[in-house]
Amino acid sequence: MTTFADDLATLRPETAPAQGTHVELRSDTFTLPTPTMLEAAARAPLGDDVYGEDPTVDRLEQLAAELLGKQAGCLMPSGTMANLTALLAHCPRGGKAIVGHESDVYVYEAGGASLCGGIVYDPLPNLPDGTIDPAAIAEACAVDRSDPQIAPPAVLSLETPQNRCGGLPLQLDYLSEVSRLIRSHGVALHLDGARLFNAAVALGVSAAEVAKHADTVQICLSKGLCAPIGSVLVGDRVTIAAARRMRKMLGGGMRQAGMIAACGIVALTDMTERLADDHARAARLARGLSRIPGVRLDPGPPLTNMVFFKVRDDRYTTRTLIEAARRRGIRVEELGTDRIRAVTHAGVDDDAVDRAVSVFGDLLGHDALVR
Repeated sequence: MTTFADDLATLRPETAPAQGTHVELRSDTFTLPTPTMLEAAARAPLGDDVYGEDPTVDRLEQLAAELLGKQAGCLMPSGTMANLTALLAHCPRGGKAIVGHESDVYVYEAGGASLCGGIVYDPLPNLPDGTIDPAAIAEACAVDRSDPQIAPPAVLSLETPQNRCGGLPLQLDYLSEVSRLIRSHGVALHLDGARLFNAAVALGVSAAEVAKHADTVQICLSKGLCAPIGSVLVGDRVTIAAARRMRKMLGGGMRQAGMIAACGIVALTDMTERLADDHARAARLARGLSRIPGVRLDPGPPLTNMVFFKVRDDRYTTRTLIEAARRRGIRVEELGTDRIRAVTHAGVDDDAVDRAVSVFGDLLGHDALVR
């Protein structure tokens, strides 16, 4: 078990720790807080945030809102709760939330909007690039709201980067087009931006440019940004006030949450620009893997910090290959049928990437070069 004391003793100021005897590529959620974060948490001015009196939480929420060009923010314990409170704030009971069938909101968040909010999910197919066909969105929005048989659409949730579609960022012109389309039907846009700063780095724009077409945006502080916990939901003041009430109802009200918020402030001020290093290492990993016969990148070279690939080798199933790599100190995971995901982050340096390529090359019986 890793403790804060261990972190303080071993972390370098600029990065999360090395992963010891293994290379951790299962997710960027395995990042650990930096010494600067731990020091900030120890020194943070605190209050009772349920009373709205924690100054460090207030500072984080204001910072997140400013970075994303919104009026207000609300600290949440998790991205799942941030997405859920957004849907609850936008959509009345019996209303419809339009989602992608490959979206984290639909696949990995336990059906919370239906269970907690009486919201109907309308899953539409995600295209290979992570988008949803605007024609399909238009059809889902264009309903007869006077018909009592129909669940009226209230919110569209999009995800960028789109995790299960290869970690691909949605293009800005697509977000603009979809935003205009749904607003003509009175439908709000929620953006699941758990890795939104990765999308911004990949597109070469500010986070506010990515977020500007959405009514609400969720950003995760612990996916790649090294904070130990927390997400922030941002939007206009009225919607965020409604979401804050939903947070309390769901049990997400926290007391001296400034210790969490202090780490989040460091995440947003110190850790976003370095995501370009993760993207470069993902590209390095992809190049190395693609030189191994039997390995095919799926969908292709990474644009962010996620490498997806499939392996054709009669000696292995996907699961047995993952286990074989684990025994050699490389931890990856299956995401999608027979597809492996490897995620770079602050705990993965160039040597770790090269080691991962070497291990897969050895397992598959071929030499693999990295450059």
